[in-house]
This record gives sequence, C-alpha cells and structure tokens, in this order.
Amino acid sequence: MNHPRSLAYGVTPSRPGTLHARSLTGGLAVAPRPGATIRFGRGGEPEIDLRVGEDDLRVSRRHGELSYHDRQWWLRNTGQQLLRLPRGQMMHTSTDPIPLAAGYTPLFVKGSGPREHLVELYVTDHEDDGLVPRHAAITVPPRRWHLEEDERLVLVVLGQRYLLYEAGPRPLSYREAAAELACLRPAAKWSKRRIEHKVEAVRHRLSKGGDFPYPVVRDRESAGPSDHTLLHNLLKGLVESTTLVPPDLELIEDEFPG
Repeated sequence: MNHPRSLAYGVTPSRPGTLHARSLTGGLAVAPRPGATIRFGRGGEPEIDLRVGEDDLRVSRRHGELSYHDRQWWLRNTGQQLLRLPRGQMMHTSTDPIPLAAGYTPLFVKGSGPREHLVELYVTDHEDDGLVPRHAAITVPPRRWHLEEDERLVLVVLGQRYLLYEAGPRPLSYREAAAELACLRPAAKWSKRRIEHKVEAVRHRLSKGGDFPYPVVRDRESAGPSDHTLLHNLLKGLVESTTLVPPDLELIEDEFPG
C-alpha cells in the first residue's frame, strides 16, 4: 500500500477538493464536480470504480460510495458489512452519509473473520499547493508530556498492559497498583488513596494544558465518562505519544522480576 502522501502529491497536480482513493488493487483521482460519484466494492454487477476485497465474499459487490455535493465529499455505506473509520467510528447502511475532512482518511471494509480491507482516501486542500518533499529535514518528534519520577512509576504500574501493547488493554485497579507498589517500594508507603491523588493531579495538569488528545477530566456540567474511562484515556494518550514507552517497564522489572 502506498504511503498516504503519494495519494495527494503524485506526479499530476490536483485542484483543491480532488478526491484520491486507493485500495490494494488500484487507485483513482476524481475532481470535485457536483454529482461526481465513486463506487467501491468487490465488483461485478452493479459495476464499481474501485475494487476492494475482490476475493472476500463478505464484501458486497458495491459496498460503499463517495459523492460530491454541497462542496464536500460524502461517504455512504451501501454494503452488508460495516465500514470502520478512525477513532473506531462505524458506519451501517442506515447511517447518514459522513463528510470527509480535507487530508488523509483510512477506511476499513469489514470482511471475513478478522479480515478488514483498507481504502486510503485523501482530499486535497488549498494548503497542499506548493508543498515540496523535505527529505533532509529533521524529523519533528511527537508531543510528549513531562512526568515526575513518582508519577511515571505509578502510571507504569497502572498501565503495564498498555506498555506491552496488548490488544484492548485496561488499567490495573488502584487497589492492585497499591499492592504491587507495596512490593516495589515498601518504604514509600503507597496507598490506594495516594495513587488516586497522584493520578488525579496528572490528569488535571494535562487537561489544563489544552493539548492532550483525549478527555481526562470530567465535565462539571455533565455526568461525563467514568474515572476508569478517564484513566484509560490518560494511559492511552501517554503511550501513543511515547511519553511512556516499553523500556519504562524496567522500573518494575528491575525491582520486582515477573
């Protein structure tokens, strides 16, 4: 599969609003004309423009379409299986069409068993004009957040499953973390309440900064997510940003093997 950049910055320049779509078997680009439509799926009858999952009978022959109107490209599911968008957003045939934002959008077509078929979508924008390759430029590092030593230890204990990159990880409970910390640092006298206060301080500090990718404090005006969900969001954001990384598990392994 080509890098997403190639979808928008190919040999032929494209006007703002042009939709580039690519699957494993091919790709196309369509200018933003009212009524323009791209149909994708397994193929056959009815005819489609972009083939996806040609050997997978769970993929509908016409599984979805992208149409241009109201100055935007709109995605609609016309197949029997779900479509999956970023952040876990799902689309059923009963779901209202969704507008595509400018830039890159990966789309996954649910197939047989665990199979999912990728369709890469890119809508060019005015900002794409004049962009040039920057092969020799220094790589911009991800946004990382400062953690004190004891904060890092607590979060590594709570989020060790995240640092092992397990599928669907969940945090340890505060009670479990307190029991483990009692073995790791008995002199520090880590209690369940102390851990809660430490995590709450980190959550509020990161939320106050305004650039953490997930909600980590409850909105006072609504019930909002549970504390467990907020802790999950905190650990997920810290791991995805590489603020917490697998070598941090040495904080546990060095003092508490296994």
